[in-house]
Amino acid sequence: MPLQPHSRRTSGGATAAAAIAASRRPGRRCGAAGAAGSGSPRAGRELRGHASFRWSPPRTDSRGATSWAEAIAGASVGFPCCGPGTRGPRLLAMAPLSTRLLFQRGRPKSDRLGKIRSLDLSGLNLLSEDLDLNLLGRLKQLQELDLSDNQLETLPADLGLPHLHVLHCANNQLSDVTPLCQFPQLEELSLEGNPFLTVSDSLKITFLLPELRKFNGKDVSTTRSKAENLNRELTTRVATHWRKFMAALSPEEQAKAQANFVKSAVRNVRYGPVSLSEFTQWRVRMISEELVASGGTHAREADMPEGPHKATATQEPRVRMISEELVASGGTHAREADMPEGPHKATATQEPRARPVALRRPGDTPLSLSPQKRVCTSPLAPVEGSPVGSESSQLEPLHFLQCHSKNNSPSDLRTQLWACAFEPAWDEGQAGATSQTVATCGGEAVCVIDCQTGIVLHKYKVPGEEFFSVAWTTLTVVTQTGHKKRWNVLAAAGLRGLVRLLHVQAGFCCGLIRGHKKAIATLCFSPTHETHLFTASYDKRIILWDIGTPNQDYEFQASHLLTLDTTSTPLRLCPVAPCPDTYLLAGCEGGCCCWDVRLDQPQKRRVCEVEFVFSEGSEASGQRVDGLAFVNEDVVASKGSSLGTICLWSWSQTWQGRGSQPTVAVVVLARLQWSPTILAYFSLSTCPDKGLVLCGDEQGSVWIYDVRPLLAQRSPPQAAPQAPTQILKWPQPQALGQTVTKTMVNTVVANPTFTYLTALTDSNIVAIWRRGEP
Repeated sequence: MPLQPHSRRTSGGATAAAAIAASRRPGRRCGAAGAAGSGSPRAGRELRGHASFRWSPPRTDSRGATSWAEAIAGASVGFPCCGPGTRGPRLLAMAPLSTRLLFQRGRPKSDRLGKIRSLDLSGLNLLSEDLDLNLLGRLKQLQELDLSDNQLETLPADLGLPHLHVLHCANNQLSDVTPLCQFPQLEELSLEGNPFLTVSDSLKITFLLPELRKFNGKDVSTTRSKAENLNRELTTRVATHWRKFMAALSPEEQAKAQANFVKSAVRNVRYGPVSLSEFTQWRVRMISEELVASGGTHAREADMPEGPHKATATQEPRVRMISEELVASGGTHAREADMPEGPHKATATQEPRARPVALRRPGDTPLSLSPQKRVCTSPLAPVEGSPVGSESSQLEPLHFLQCHSKNNSPSDLRTQLWACAFEPAWDEGQAGATSQTVATCGGEAVCVIDCQTGIVLHKYKVPGEEFFSVAWTTLTVVTQTGHKKRWNVLAAAGLRGLVRLLHVQAGFCCGLIRGHKKAIATLCFSPTHETHLFTASYDKRIILWDIGTPNQDYEFQASHLLTLDTTSTPLRLCPVAPCPDTYLLAGCEGGCCCWDVRLDQPQKRRVCEVEFVFSEGSEASGQRVDGLAFVNEDVVASKGSSLGTICLWSWSQTWQGRGSQPTVAVVVLARLQWSPTILAYFSLSTCPDKGLVLCGDEQGSVWIYDVRPLLAQRSPPQAAPQAPTQILKWPQPQALGQTVTKTMVNTVVANPTFTYLTALTDSNIVAIWRRGEP
């Protein structure tokens, strides 16, 4: 039965939590999932007795970030974003603007305000009420104004700057762009880093500023063209609604009912995705008011042919794609998207794969796939896999959450989620100790979730970022009183090439590592050195860092230890289990490579020492490896080198047969049957304590393999791939009243005791299963 919305304690730009309805069918258990808007967690949670909680609006703190007043138990602190486009605490209040300050910051230097043409008021921590209209109104010749890096929540309606051509308002707290209409000559505008502005505001700007040429450093011609196409369709639909509305009324009633037409149009005229509902309603209201003022003549004009720009049925999907790409870029630009789409539905097999190619894979990275990230082309493997063993057969869906949604849109089923990692247990020495806290990343957010309750404990956002990877480490720090304590730190990285070190419990970003000029695809900590961090980037480099231990102010000072050069993009990193301080494995676009990472060697920059191949013949090398993990101290599981299979191979036997060759064939122990899809970037994982291999697929299923009996066999590997122990089918939760019938499970990770299993999807859903008691 559907779950009711309830309160969810989150932080850092989070909004209300809500549940996705879940159904239970024989043979298929369905959990709860939330359908959330961008930037807001909406987490489903099952409670005893079907209890539910009402949610309340978030409050805004001094940083402009939203946080929740209370949780089910205790409190939580949000992450103040430290990246570009985010704000920190307000500094000491400054004195109001003065004539002297304007003279100091104005150009050219003059003794008269009326001669100043350029004025820099950035970084003064100004509030909206600090903008003195009488004083600024004397700048009659001002052409360029910089108000960046302040605390402006709105622009005054009449600043009195008739000749303004350039306006910079980046890194503020603006939530409304309509006051910009007072600058009809504006040609260049910057609004980056205003977290409350949406893609709808970006489209509004094209109508408010007819002379605008650049917005956030990008040419606006494409955005303006798409907005005009959208406007034509809205005009046509409003005119159609006008005719239907007036046809049902008598002549006497028509004169009286015109005032009600605007409300009716805003309520009934719909077009485009929900993410643009604010813009479409805004334009529908304006069009309706103009139509009423004209007595209906605009409705007749809307029926006239408009030439090649007339909106057609084929334009609707293009307009929707543009809006989604604008959302992806924070509303700063739109790119050409010629791929046709069907009507907007909650099924996750459609266009969500089209957008993030440019984000997940920068355009200058050679790809063997089409420009789309994925297009489903192959059916599910014929082997369903019967549940075998008491551990895997007891998995039950627990929560299906949407906590990475962008811009608070309730229809965000498009944000792709890429990586998750369970937090290290606090009592590692205690038998059976395990963690039920998992960190997930995707879109502009990193979330920390309690798997048992489904509560989003913390949320960290960086507008404009696209997080691809997260990794935990446990540091030993010394307090001011001299006591040692263990402290878990979360590293997160992605599109911008920056590594952020997050103090989850205290709730802030305490370190920033700038080491790559391109996006970071993945990262991992050394299992033996808690401060050693590997980062792999699209710049075809892997860097080993020593993040060090934080000082008393929880600040890190990272140092660069090694650089490993690759010939193709590294996708997965895996320290070699029996000797993690000696060798590092990496699955790359061009194959599986290994480096010597010993720090006692003189070379600080190294090339690949050996490449592993998985088949004989002309295609022995150069095959993508997009899944890589150790099952135990010797056995490696890898995926991507052979269609529809996962390979288990021996590290020790392979290394012994290497000699001095730069290329060596792996010693295959077994092959596991997986989906025959030709799609890539489904990451596998292992649960070494339980001898399990886990992997998602393009149909939303989770493939589980118990490989212990297979590895115990002494006989040569069988020719036919081994069937999975179990396949968890996608439970088909509901979002916005429609069933999410299919999705792509990008990543599946279980905690060490296999109590909880977390899967991340292409459709902004975090799925959590729990293993019941045997």
